[in-house]
Amino acid sequence: MTSPTYPSLPFVPSAPDFSGWPMPASVPAGMRMELSRARLLDSRESLFDDWMAMLHSRYDECLATLGRELMALEATFLNQEADGSWWMYHFQLMGDASPGLVPDNPLDQAHLEYGKKTKLPGWEELQPRFFLCPPEVRAAVEGAAGSERAAGGGATAGGASAAAPAG
Repeated sequence: MTSPTYPSLPFVPSAPDFSGWPMPASVPAGMRMELSRARLLDSRESLFDDWMAMLHSRYDECLATLGRELMALEATFLNQEADGSWWMYHFQLMGDASPGLVPDNPLDQAHLEYGKKTKLPGWEELQPRFFLCPPEVRAAVEGAAGSERAAGGGATAGGASAAAPAG
């Protein structure tokens, strides 16, 4: 019995001027929730592992960048699709005013370089639909992201995305 073959999954990055999807009502006001994905370049899985190992080894430096990026949470995943291609997924929860990655330091410069060598340019942006967490976690996330609600303002959910993951 032969294993099934699957057509290659297309990679269609969002336009560079894409301002982001509207936020569902459950996302705290003044915040953005994004899940982005990108296809790895062929045979670059080990370089992706090196990239993540670099970030792990410089974890304290990574933490130090979160405040100025208004980033409350970031997480990265790797998945092999049915067609055999490898894709990275990046989840981030941030303040609306996040500048995203600011490559003015050695860590973020290395982060960008790994992105260029590991994945195809750009990101596909998945549509956010629902956010849920306990109130005490929500308050911490809002504070970490510098959201207007946490600061006492009254912004509504939604707005443009200023942030983008590396590469």
